[in-house]
Amino acid sequence: MVKKEWGIETLVVHGSEGIDKHTGAVSPPIYQSSTFAFKDSNHGEALFKGEVTGYTYSRFGNPTEACLEREMAFLENGEDALAFASGMAAETALIMTLCGVGDNLVSSATIYGGTHAMYKTLLPRFGIQAREVNAANLDELEATIDDRTKLIFIETPANPNMAIVDIQSCARIAKSRGIPLVVDNTFATPILQRPLELGADLVIHSATKYIGGHGDTVAGIVVGTKAMITRIRKETLNHIGSCISPFNAWLLLRGLKTLAVRMRRHCSNAMRVAQYLSFHPRVKVVHFPGLKFHPGHDIARSQMSDFGGMLAFEIKGNREDAKKFMDALELCTNAVSLGDCDTLVCHPASTTHSSYTSEQLADAGVAEGLIRLSVGIEDPRDICADLGQALRAF
Repeated sequence: MVKKEWGIETLVVHGSEGIDKHTGAVSPPIYQSSTFAFKDSNHGEALFKGEVTGYTYSRFGNPTEACLEREMAFLENGEDALAFASGMAAETALIMTLCGVGDNLVSSATIYGGTHAMYKTLLPRFGIQAREVNAANLDELEATIDDRTKLIFIETPANPNMAIVDIQSCARIAKSRGIPLVVDNTFATPILQRPLELGADLVIHSATKYIGGHGDTVAGIVVGTKAMITRIRKETLNHIGSCISPFNAWLLLRGLKTLAVRMRRHCSNAMRVAQYLSFHPRVKVVHFPGLKFHPGHDIARSQMSDFGGMLAFEIKGNREDAKKFMDALELCTNAVSLGDCDTLVCHPASTTHSSYTSEQLADAGVAEGLIRLSVGIEDPRDICADLGQALRAF
């Protein structure tokens, strides 16, 4: 029997329901089936009408997927959740559900590069405008909202420079205008930050990252009220078919078991690395909310239980120097994505955020010499030693 008063480390291991009541399975099974049989024709008709609960076809729902959705809703303290084939599929489905022709959304300017690219290339084809602002400037955020604004989207800590946005303040603005606030919680995970408890209406994850944790699956999650999740499923997911596979859902359920212990290690390692880089003569500045000189430190401390495993730093050099640094790494892996057990390093301006123009990079606070670091769970001394030898390469 699961007790809500248990700590998050216990809850993430045992889940919302503990051991399967019907089979005694400690690990949820993989229901690797596309189709589910009806008891009879009337049962099939009732399922499609929504008069009874059950499964018909895995594009609409699957028991393994449902287990993942239940656990993510439980950890985020939401009513329901919906799993997707990728984080971008989750974002697109959410926006397409809430916005139509002539509508707009207001978003942080500092966000994942794929989200920015979707704003600029896909949404205009559907008559939807994305208005990117400095969401840390609450006056600018509020001034950008109008009668056709259907949602506010923020990411905190932000990709790639760890900018911090005040969730509670954004939630107050959203509620005063009757607009849902969506928070991308990928970097923090529910272990470190629960936006719904701070007033947000919807939480989104690229579950590819820390939820999975091992770099072996791609997935997305949306958490919110039961009514909103049902709406996204029926109005968008079922039609565009961006459903998660049963096996990938199972991989994420497995990842959840170790999420808390991994995040604690990511956090402690990131703090060690941030402190090391802060005193390195070839580093201009370190962007990590756990450092007291970070401009969002106080807000991060108030809305997060720890500061995460992501950081960024600017080298004293140009884009070519950044590439020399990347190519000199021996332990750290030059790759996009994040949240793996391995330390991953990337140069956002030339990879994840290459869809930004030079002006947009400047507006988002992404310098040409900015390096993003997803700190892994290796020995922090080895990570620092590798960064140090690579910094001497230019």
